[in-house]
Amino acid sequence: MFDPARIQTLWELVEYRARVSCGVPMFFDGDGGSVTFDGVRDEALRVAAGLRGMGVGAGTRVAWQLPTRVETVILSLALARVGAVQIPVIPLHREREVGFILAESAAEFVFVPGVWRGFDHTAMVRKAAGDGVRVLPVGGGLPRADPAGLPAAAPVGGGGGEGNGNGSGDESGSGDGDGATRWIYYTSGTTAAPKGVEHTDASLIAGGVGLATALGMSGDDIGSMAFPYAHIAGPDYVIAMLVSGFPAVILDTFEPGRAAAVYRRRGVTMAGGSTAFYQAFLDESRRYRQQLPHAGRLMPSLRLLSGGGAPMSPELYTAAGRELGCAIVHGYGMTECPMIAMGTPYDSEEQLSRTVGRPVVGARVRIVRPDGSVAGDGESGEVTVKGTMLFRGYTDPALTAEAFTADGWFRTGDLGRLRPDGHLVLTGRLKDIIIRKGENLSAQEIEELVRTHPAVAEAAVIGLPDRERGERVCAVVTPADPAAPPLTLAGLTAHLRAAGLMTQKLPEQLETVGELPRGGPLNKVLKTVLRERYTE
Repeated sequence: MFDPARIQTLWELVEYRARVSCGVPMFFDGDGGSVTFDGVRDEALRVAAGLRGMGVGAGTRVAWQLPTRVETVILSLALARVGAVQIPVIPLHREREVGFILAESAAEFVFVPGVWRGFDHTAMVRKAAGDGVRVLPVGGGLPRADPAGLPAAAPVGGGGGEGNGNGSGDESGSGDGDGATRWIYYTSGTTAAPKGVEHTDASLIAGGVGLATALGMSGDDIGSMAFPYAHIAGPDYVIAMLVSGFPAVILDTFEPGRAAAVYRRRGVTMAGGSTAFYQAFLDESRRYRQQLPHAGRLMPSLRLLSGGGAPMSPELYTAAGRELGCAIVHGYGMTECPMIAMGTPYDSEEQLSRTVGRPVVGARVRIVRPDGSVAGDGESGEVTVKGTMLFRGYTDPALTAEAFTADGWFRTGDLGRLRPDGHLVLTGRLKDIIIRKGENLSAQEIEELVRTHPAVAEAAVIGLPDRERGERVCAVVTPADPAAPPLTLAGLTAHLRAAGLMTQKLPEQLETVGELPRGGPLNKVLKTVLRERYTE
């Protein structure tokens, strides 16, 4: 039986599952191919040997900006085997974000997909990367070598020390027992520049164990991954697969019609990713039944939709659950703490539709008032967290100091309350972020670039409720010259693209006003007023 207390490194978990589920499929792709748990382990060993031949060892900082594919998972497991520090980069990020991440993380290698979905990642990353960063397109395959020459993996507590990038760190390879950073994720949060979030293998395993325990999946289930593996939810989900022993269909893009067809063919029992996925499957199911009224359910084997990343309305819960004929278990986490709370298949409909579940195993949640005192039962306040899945800290020590209370609780910046049944209800956000399709976008970062347009005097960027995206990006501007022709959305987005802003952050709505509403002792822009004004 799996004992999370005995496994502290990702590679130990891979070895455990390869032994227990030898010959059992781990991944199915969209084209009919499959690979077993032990097959993934063996291929990761070959890639690990190839990486060592390139000079990648314990502590080497390796970034990768790759689609959600089996080879991406294999590369990340191989990097875990050699004890490298991984810097996953969302494939949607462009030169501005990528350049910052590579420089701030001091990455020495970066793997890219070459040309993917019509975009040349190799050219972009080479332009964004500084001197000394080796850019490696994987179009021709991952580096491979005979794994016989690999040093034995270090036991828990042995190794994990920082290397110098040339493989001369801890020669034994993996090892996380000393709590060394093994992953650096970047999140926009509330600052203009992305924040580097440091995780260990152990903290990611704790998040995956929390997810696996809540979902109650088994080897008889089939899951799905059509969300970015470079998101922290990617390893979180793969760890849940390794813990529970269930396989998953893996797709590098999410197209609702194609995904549903593949899931139907493979007998997927759990799908999802975020609130946007629930809405997409709901819409696809309605189209499917309209075109084929006697065909039955869109995905007959589906019993669970699961996800997080953005609020889920009770109305969406009811409509999607009834249409798709399955339960919906929604959760709450963030890059700093991949799992905080999660619904379970055993919760009531009221609990599932109105809360984000109970704190997962290993997580503790405390609600505090603005003065730092602990809130009473049912009282709303800031959500603070402790637990084994909590990150080590930010790459910037000053941000770390700001993020934790004096007694060690992480301040999420979200508002919520704990109900008498132990379920968590989120009631708002202290942070100025926009959650679009499950991704946190910094309003400040977008605002700063909008203000650089010569036609803009002032700007405020807000998130507005959106049926498909969760929230859409809306820019509210005042004109630099009221007599000039008004700025158009196309003109603004062209300016932002030229400045290197990723597509996902581009405003989808533009409003022009004479002046922005302001108030309070600091005369701040009242974004609440703007949200009320432009929410349909």
